[in-house]
Amino acid sequence: MKIHPTAIVSPSARLAEDVEVGPYAIIAGDVTLGAGCVVQAYAVIEGRVTMGSGNFVGYGAVIGAAPQDFAHNAGISSEVRIGDNNRIREYVTIHRGTKEGSATTVGNGCFLMVGTHIGHNVTIADNVIITNNCLLAGYVDVGEAAVLGGGSVFHQFLRIGRRAMVAGSSSFNKDIPPFVTANFRNLLVGINVIGLRRGGVDAKTRMEIKRAFKLVYRSGLRVREALEEAGKSGWGPEANEFFEFIRSSKRGTCTSNRLADIDSTEAED
Repeated sequence: MKIHPTAIVSPSARLAEDVEVGPYAIIAGDVTLGAGCVVQAYAVIEGRVTMGSGNFVGYGAVIGAAPQDFAHNAGISSEVRIGDNNRIREYVTIHRGTKEGSATTVGNGCFLMVGTHIGHNVTIADNVIITNNCLLAGYVDVGEAAVLGGGSVFHQFLRIGRRAMVAGSSSFNKDIPPFVTANFRNLLVGINVIGLRRGGVDAKTRMEIKRAFKLVYRSGLRVREALEEAGKSGWGPEANEFFEFIRSSKRGTCTSNRLADIDSTEAED
């Protein structure tokens, strides 16, 4: 192990042989760091934190600190679980779960940029990109390969669907369905065509997702009516995922205002 002499590492921490820990970093408590992890100067990892292999933790990041929840107390045992090959940049904060036995989780291959805040009990799937200064309140659920623009804020218990794209400086207190582009306040502006292409989604499937979007948000039907109409036809797995996400929403989903759209649903081959 390559541990700087000014770093403080708890005797109870379990570090792989090739872990690097920079100057004045603190690793306190029941912490496990897998092979190839790098912890830069002044970072703090405390409490029950488990990290897989190949993770990078930037200067001044804080992982495993107590949640910002009045209901939490020091006697509660909770944790942070982080997968493999994540980039956690400078001053990111990831708080542990707030209830007994609960966890805040980050998947594999995620990129959490400078100043991101991940609140208690947030769940982040694989290959998510969260840009500088995003704020995720407690229990937010982020789907695979979602991209969250800088300075955006997300209300507690909110869900963000797979391969959704959120513009910077936006705010949300409604669920964001999969495969869409969203911005401003709770506004959907179309389908995330670029993200779908990059993810290898073929043109036929992209067109079907577009049809599903238009049925729900452009047909003039109420959402409940549009979902009933969708049930009368056969759809592929991605369109059904889109409908089921909306159907299962407890907070309600964002809306689409045609007049305000930068209509990316039309930007298809």
